[in-house]
Amino acid sequence: MGDSFDVVIVGGAVMGCAAAYHLKALGGESLRIAVVERDPRYTTASTTLSAGSIRQQFSTPLNIRLSRFGRAFLDELNHDVPGGPPPIPFTPGSYLFLATPDGLPVLDANLSVQSAEGVPIHRYDAAELAISYPWLNTAGLAGAARALDGEGWFDGHDLLQALRRRCRNLTVSFLHDTVVGLDRNGTRLGPVRLASGRRLAAGQVVNAAGPAAGAVAAMAGVPLPVVARKRCVFHFRAAVDIGLTSLMIDPSGFYVRPHGPAEYLAGMPPDPDPDTAADDFAVPPTFFEDCLWPALAHRVPAFEAVRLLTFWAGHYEYCTLDQNAVVGPPPDLENLFFLNGFSGHGLQHAAGAGRGLAELMLTGRFQSLDLSPLGYERILENRPLRERAII
Repeated sequence: MGDSFDVVIVGGAVMGCAAAYHLKALGGESLRIAVVERDPRYTTASTTLSAGSIRQQFSTPLNIRLSRFGRAFLDELNHDVPGGPPPIPFTPGSYLFLATPDGLPVLDANLSVQSAEGVPIHRYDAAELAISYPWLNTAGLAGAARALDGEGWFDGHDLLQALRRRCRNLTVSFLHDTVVGLDRNGTRLGPVRLASGRRLAAGQVVNAAGPAAGAVAAMAGVPLPVVARKRCVFHFRAAVDIGLTSLMIDPSGFYVRPHGPAEYLAGMPPDPDPDTAADDFAVPPTFFEDCLWPALAHRVPAFEAVRLLTFWAGHYEYCTLDQNAVVGPPPDLENLFFLNGFSGHGLQHAAGAGRGLAELMLTGRFQSLDLSPLGYERILENRPLRERAII
């Protein structure tokens, strides 16, 4: 069975849908787009399993701008249209980055970048931190930083469904299938081969395969340093409500944020942090008790008494070069485009990255945001654009 599309997008979660929406919105009704997604219920999608937050406190100006674009896009989606879909609930709430004496230079360097980008930041010294957060054990801390606006959290699945509705309204085709091969003919990719046996002729191909992006790139013979890394999220209830209104990041690596009265979401990267199999969503049975809970209770003594309610595991599409995204084509393939490697900040950057990629594919240049620093060339040159504020 033969099919022909102007664009075939591999991966239909938030990144693939954002690219499809912006391509169709900019390219017009005649543009034929197919989105191939192997998990149409998105039960294992990083989008659905994300804690769903957005922040401006990054170490690179471009990531700050992408977050700002994403926040504005949420407002656009929530524009009150009679008879339209329900809005995406958004909870304003800042990120609170804690720092030890050794971590203070990095915190201040990041703060300098953020301030230059117009992000309103409050910088705490140790004394003010103790006064402002009386429930916090400030032992070993030298300071902290908190944004005063533009941050918060929302449900990633809500954003995904809103984008899917827009794509369907613009006649984007969604195919429940799995890409198993990308035929290559010199500097172009030929048919996209699917597990069902279908072969899709594609003018352009977008790799938006999330944690599977490296494997998809390998089908085209292109190395891409993007792997799956497991991240577990734990939902617990505390004996008391400490009044936390921020997503707090501890120097030990854990984060915690409110999720209802006296309820919280928390997680931390494992140590060591190995690559994981695409189908591995098992939560280590003692991780909360042995690793996360002791760190939580040390920093917040009120968390000595908690009840674990639910937990789950998802995957980061982790860029091993620099924990930053790869956006754009490799130099030796003119019709393959990457939209990968966001290393935990893809949900909040999907709108801006999808828009930028659509502009590049349709006009040959970035317009809304200059995403050229995220280009594939830095991989070939081993020239990392390090994002230091990874959670």
